[in-house]
Amino acid sequence: MSEVRLQVVDMCKSFGITKAVQNVSFNVNKGEVHALIGENGSGKSTLTNMLTGIYTIDSGKFILDGKEVHPKNQVEANDEGISIIVQELGTLSGLTVAENIFLGHEDMFVKAGIKNTNAMNRRANELLEEYGFGRIKAASMIDDYNFEDRKLVEIVKATYFKPKIVVVDETTTALSQEGREELYKNMENVKSYGGTVIFISHDLPEILDKSDTITILRDGVYIDTVKSADVNEDDLKRLMVGREVSGAYYRTDYGEKISDEVVLTVKNVTVPGLIEDVNFELHKGEILGFGGLSESGMHEVGKAVFGASYDREGSVTLKDGTQINSIPTAISHSIAYTSKNRDLESVVMNQSIGDNICLPSLNELAGPGGVLSGKKMKEFSNRHAEEMSVKMVNVDQFVSDLSGGNKQKVVLARWIGKDSDILVLDSPTRGIDIKVKQDIYQLMDRMRKNGKSIIMISEELMELIGMCDRIIIMKDGKISGELERSEGMNENTLIAKMV
Repeated sequence: MSEVRLQVVDMCKSFGITKAVQNVSFNVNKGEVHALIGENGSGKSTLTNMLTGIYTIDSGKFILDGKEVHPKNQVEANDEGISIIVQELGTLSGLTVAENIFLGHEDMFVKAGIKNTNAMNRRANELLEEYGFGRIKAASMIDDYNFEDRKLVEIVKATYFKPKIVVVDETTTALSQEGREELYKNMENVKSYGGTVIFISHDLPEILDKSDTITILRDGVYIDTVKSADVNEDDLKRLMVGREVSGAYYRTDYGEKISDEVVLTVKNVTVPGLIEDVNFELHKGEILGFGGLSESGMHEVGKAVFGASYDREGSVTLKDGTQINSIPTAISHSIAYTSKNRDLESVVMNQSIGDNICLPSLNELAGPGGVLSGKKMKEFSNRHAEEMSVKMVNVDQFVSDLSGGNKQKVVLARWIGKDSDILVLDSPTRGIDIKVKQDIYQLMDRMRKNGKSIIMISEELMELIGMCDRIIIMKDGKISGELERSEGMNENTLIAKMV
């Protein structure tokens, strides 16, 4: 008989008129990976944000090892033995690596009112070495490290004190395969000392492989708890969505000829220290994929094409000869871009859903004399928010109130509304549930058939294989191989060119 670690009892949380979590109750056992799944807006992150002190509790109880807990912030949650690795960045700019690891717990290094920074750095370096992250230095500013390395620092921050519960909220979507393996290793370590992992992910094969137990939420309501060994992907999809998820997932066509018309030429593009001498052509109606490991340079390729790499060398040229050297030039010449780093680079968090969707299309929405019509903007944003099935109160709701997956839908709605001819999509399905992923893949397929050209950058190998006409593999900032779409391609084919 498994020992109950956490009891979730009649938990409720509302945001205005939106009932995010409604009377949810279930148990989580000691020493297990307990997955929490559901579509975007199902209440997964809201529930764990209440557990970890990020949100206040409206009503209900969390009972941890027989004792009711109601932390008011993450430091109090840590003191109760609860930690979280969040979906987006969970480290603070302007602080060192060590200051981030021990944030809220600096008193461990204080004597007579004076903080011993050397002792704190020494302990942080010891931890980083123990975790295998020795290349990250405690005294360095966190801003010196990329998104992935900052997530690795978060792993240390969330687990070094051996908490009873570690919440892993959509973290794997932000990591490369190497980073994921590090996270999986640490999840197993938490289990080994009797701790519990609450694991949130939209990747169903990952959920089935890495979890022991799965709880399903739908529209803020508890649906069921099942053993991972007793279910398959189709079972989980049905429980999440409430019906069978039917129809094609990835593309089913093979052998289609790509148009000879070249819409974009990238020649000798170099960004010092990141990518070197990158050359390729993008054709009309083509989905061109970029894959690689975390430091391969594939994400920088997307920025370079969009004119967002300010120290870029080489040329990005449209078929009419236009040189793309800045973001305004790219947007005005019908190029769209979605960043992997959604909260910092793809949405304006303290603006409404409507404003975010309308932002790239303001020139087209403006009337005579450049005057914007509120009615026209609302109709435009409503149409495209509904097309992407954004779960919202209305388009006046702030983007910061949305779940990660719904923020991503707003990003895509913005560029669909713009009707761009070339779309650079970096991790477009990151943090998005299974049904909306299917919708996005089908949307991409329609776009290419309508003559749109797409560059798709992804760490999801099956996504690249399933959707792309060609896949370019990056390694150490250079192109290491190119593969044509084929039925025989598998993940190993790609990995062989990545490592």
